[in-house]
Amino acid sequence: MALVLASAGITVAPARAELVIDITRGVTEPMPIAIPDFGGSDAQSTGMGRDVAGVIANDLGGSGLFRVLNKAAFIESLPSLATQPNFANWRALSAQGLVQGEVQPTGDGRLRVSFRLWDVAAGEQVVGRALVTQSENWRRVAHIIADEIYKAITGEGGYFDTRIVYIAESGPKNDRTKRLAIMDQDGANQRTLSTGEAMVLTPRFSPTAQEITYLSYYNGVPRVYLFNIESGRRELLGDFPGMTFAPRFSPDGNKVIMSMAKDGNTEIYEMDLRTRKATRLTNHPAIDTSPSYAPDARQITFNSDRGGSQQLYVMSADGSGVQRISFGDGSYATPVWSPRGDLIAFTKMKGGRFFIGVMRPDGSGEKILSEGFLVEGPSWAPNGRVLTYFREERGSRPGLYTIDLTGHAERMIPTSTEASDPAWSPLLP
Repeated sequence: MALVLASAGITVAPARAELVIDITRGVTEPMPIAIPDFGGSDAQSTGMGRDVAGVIANDLGGSGLFRVLNKAAFIESLPSLATQPNFANWRALSAQGLVQGEVQPTGDGRLRVSFRLWDVAAGEQVVGRALVTQSENWRRVAHIIADEIYKAITGEGGYFDTRIVYIAESGPKNDRTKRLAIMDQDGANQRTLSTGEAMVLTPRFSPTAQEITYLSYYNGVPRVYLFNIESGRRELLGDFPGMTFAPRFSPDGNKVIMSMAKDGNTEIYEMDLRTRKATRLTNHPAIDTSPSYAPDARQITFNSDRGGSQQLYVMSADGSGVQRISFGDGSYATPVWSPRGDLIAFTKMKGGRFFIGVMRPDGSGEKILSEGFLVEGPSWAPNGRVLTYFREERGSRPGLYTIDLTGHAERMIPTSTEASDPAWSPLLP
């Protein structure tokens, strides 16, 4: 069910230049920010206010751009928005930003969650908002507030009000049960979407964040399904005997792109979801696979061994103008175009090690963000600044991680089972 919000009652002021993080400059010193517990009018709303503030702190702190100050050091509490902060108390803690908020029941079973972001040095409000929603949606409200704070300070969209779909794995290594699963981007609200009777692989989100494509093996034959998250309805897209990865959606959601083996040759195809007509885009004796659209849908990146080893290529959306873009040591796979259009993420294999990296669409500026015994399958957050991927080290439990483009803010996402094949949703509607 989509979240229904109403905004009311707090004036929004433009962000001041003092409270800004320039995230285009590479490694940035995290901004000190204070996030006291939100106040409330009774025990229940006070407890929820504490929880809301905790989720906001976890979101911002996990981004690597903010240093959330320890509440034990706070000189004053801010039990309601009627209490004006004493900015000298917060300057003494070296706080640059201050988040103040409260949770109030509306009397009809809903909650009003209000917040203000303060520039501590200037003593002025940067942004403020009140959100009214059902009480069970409090976590989403917290993520939305974190996104607003992130945007006000960085100037770019946030990514906290999102979900990650992945493969939940259990059982012995030689007989794995693999279920389709979904959770909030911070690991909360985990649930499975399939029974485990058939093995599922490589889920992908639609641009609306409401549908998923995934690959499932039925009697040994790969089938691709469309799954509606809200209704639970599953639709067979087709049987694809030569497919190893699920298709990816086009930016407008009307097409999917995939690799299929026909007559002993693996090529890239585009399928119109309205007509189910498939059009072949590549025609080469090499193996062409793992295609991904650019955000403007004018180009496609993929990997191929047509040059003698597995490398990354870019071509026009009609299959013309194929150009190789990776020239580093090792082999490259699973390219994914950033939602911003400025970078392509990839998995790299070299010397028995795996790497997650990014490069520009012309192949320049290659940068390795993470490495390990097995790290693979990057997927972008909707703001194009953070990646999620799968990691497994020798003797350790395989799981999901996120990392920002500096390569310094790596974070494990807690899951109740072993996990792989993550895909990040767009911002939720």
